[in-house]
Parts: sequence; structure tokens; C-alpha cells
Amino acid sequence: MKTAPSVPHGTGRRTLLRLVAASGAAAVLPALAADPWPSRTIRLVVPYPPGGPTDTSARILAATLAERLKQKVIVDNKPGASGSIGIENVVRSAPDGYTLGVLANPTLMSPLLGVKQSYDVLRGTTPIGLAYEIPLVLMINEKALPGVTNVRELLAKGKAAPKPLAYATPGVGSFSHLITESLEALTGVEFEHVSYKGSAPAIADVIAGHVPIMFSDMIAALPHIKAGKLRALAVASAARTSFTPDVPTLKEQGYPLEAFSWGGLAGPPGLPAPIVERLSAELEAALADPSVREKLMAAGCQPFWSTPAKFQEHLLADHAKWSKVIQERGIRVE
Repeated sequence: MKTAPSVPHGTGRRTLLRLVAASGAAAVLPALAADPWPSRTIRLVVPYPPGGPTDTSARILAATLAERLKQKVIVDNKPGASGSIGIENVVRSAPDGYTLGVLANPTLMSPLLGVKQSYDVLRGTTPIGLAYEIPLVLMINEKALPGVTNVRELLAKGKAAPKPLAYATPGVGSFSHLITESLEALTGVEFEHVSYKGSAPAIADVIAGHVPIMFSDMIAALPHIKAGKLRALAVASAARTSFTPDVPTLKEQGYPLEAFSWGGLAGPPGLPAPIVERLSAELEAALADPSVREKLMAAGCQPFWSTPAKFQEHLLADHAKWSKVIQERGIRVE
């Protein structure tokens, strides 16, 4: 009987090792093909026009995040529908970490005011972290309201007036509007709402004396307060701000109300946890940088970092708080 020719021991072993090595290489090819994040330009969607407070702060953050991540971070302005259009662009993007957005309070308020959104702003994004707060300040035209130096005197003037005193806001449903409605509900003193398309025209009319009162974000108000064109009566934050340290809070004057604008980073749904954690850590480090803090403060923003979980808690709490005010006061966008 003939036997099959034997295979040299060394040759068979080398063949087997080559097969195993080839199989292993094939298995790791997908891992090798996936570049570590970030490996290309990141797009930061700002859902408001250039030049506003959200855009200003976003560009400061984009510059420092680009340095920290070693990749370009470009700002892409997509305004419209109180920020809903820009955030929808983020929601519909791939969850790969290359499209992020600045989520600010007007977008959260929009569906409460009747603006239709094709997504759930509370659960349709991936929160990364709060980045800043913008204090609100109650200010008046002193020539139009002589002798008014605090909130109590303003309310007394409003109560005694033959018709409600007018106040300006940058739009229906803005925090300027909602905090004034809250003050009316708390004190029983009614004012006449005059709505504008943005802070700039509203403040211009307050300076001119056409409308004597306004709650404004600190970014828009501070230059005019410093120039003596307008008088600050109160800030609507939990504590006095470094922007106007001599101006007391509403709470200090006996009116327990708080309201402030805010903004943070968010991504599309399904953004992987490692990317969220990296972005959160880099955002925290950026906001701890003295030069970044100085730039944000100069723009009227108070740096304020939170974890992704705390940002989500903040969204839910703000939504519940202001939905109650909107419903009780019957506020709608017309």
C-alpha cells in the first residue's frame, strides 16, 4: 500500500501561521480603517444670525475647541423659527461628532409658544454641556420715569399711572417677555407689551424714551448702562453679577424671580458616549481657561459649565418652569 507523501513539519506550521495571520488581519481591518475622532473639520451650527449673543459666544468657543481638538471648527449660521431650523439640521445629521449645535433657550421655548418642530428638543438631541449664562437686567429711561431708582418705585409708578406703562422686548416668548409677565403675575401690576424684532430696535426705542422699560440680556444692555443712557434697576439672576456689581437682584428687592438666557453644546441623537465625554471634558477645560473666560465676560456672557446629565436636567426644569408661565398667561406667537 502506498502512503501519501508526508509534509515537512516546518512547512505545514508556517502555512498554518500565515493563514491565521491573514485571518486576523482581515478581522482588524475595519478597526484600522476607522480614524480616531476627530480626524476632520467639525461644523458648529449656530441657529441664529451672525453678530448676536449666541453667535458671539459660539465663535469664542469654536476657536478654543479647535485648538484643543487639533481640528478646524467652523461656525455655520442657520437662523430661523427661533433656532428650530438650525437645531433640526443638527438632529438630522449623522451621529459621528462632526456636526454639533449651540442649543439656547429660545429653541426650547418655541414649541411652548405654538411654533411647530419636527423633533423633540428635550429628547431629540444629545446634550454635551452648558457653556454660558447671560444675565437679564431690568432697565429704564430715567427721563421718561424720573425719580425711579428701584423696582418698588417702578411698580408704584406703574400702579398709579392712568394707563399701563409700556415695556419693550425682543419678541413674544423671549425671556425679556416671560420675566415681565412673571413680575406682573407676582405683583398684580400690569404693563403694556411692545414687541420688537430683536434687542437692537427695542433698546433704541427705550433710549429714545418711546418705551420706558425693558428687561434685556446683559450683552445688549451693558454698553448703554455704562454710557449712562439707561438706568439698571435689578438683575434677574440668583446673585449679583460682576458686570453690574452695584445693581441688586430682584430677590434682594423682595421679588423672588429668576431668568437668564443660556446656551450649551448638543449633538444629534445617538452621539457615541466616548465622543460626548471627550467634548464635555474639552468644553470644561476651555471654560476654565482664563483667556476664554475673559473673552466671554467681555461679550456679556457668564461662563458656566455643566455635565451632559446636568444639562439635560436643566432643559427639563426650564421647560417645566416656563411652560407654566406661558400657559397661565396665555402667551402665543401670532
